[in-house]
Amino acid sequence: MHAFDVLGDPVRRRILELLAEREHTSGEVVEVISAEFGISQAGVSQHLKVLREAGFARVRPEGTRRVYALDATPLRDIDDWLERFRVFWPIRLDALATEVARGKKARGEL
Repeated sequence: MHAFDVLGDPVRRRILELLAEREHTSGEVVEVISAEFGISQAGVSQHLKVLREAGFARVRPEGTRRVYALDATPLRDIDDWLERFRVFWPIRLDALATEVARGKKARGEL
């Protein structure tokens, strides 16, 4: 599965956000994802499997638990792909900075 296909799913993106904060047991991931998306334990397990197989997550046994951690390698590949588009970002960021400054000036913050 291509990295963008993996990231195209909001549940998998949310799991990656959790793993970016710190390692989580599978039970912790299930608890959060079930509460936020209404997905069963089996459904969350499938998403974790996709993330593992695509290289976005590592898992290690810790007694009877499974602990998941983020593997940023595929994210670096995405970052490399995005590099060609970054030339367009400064213009928009400069425009945003101008609008923020205008708003502050209008509110008398400058």
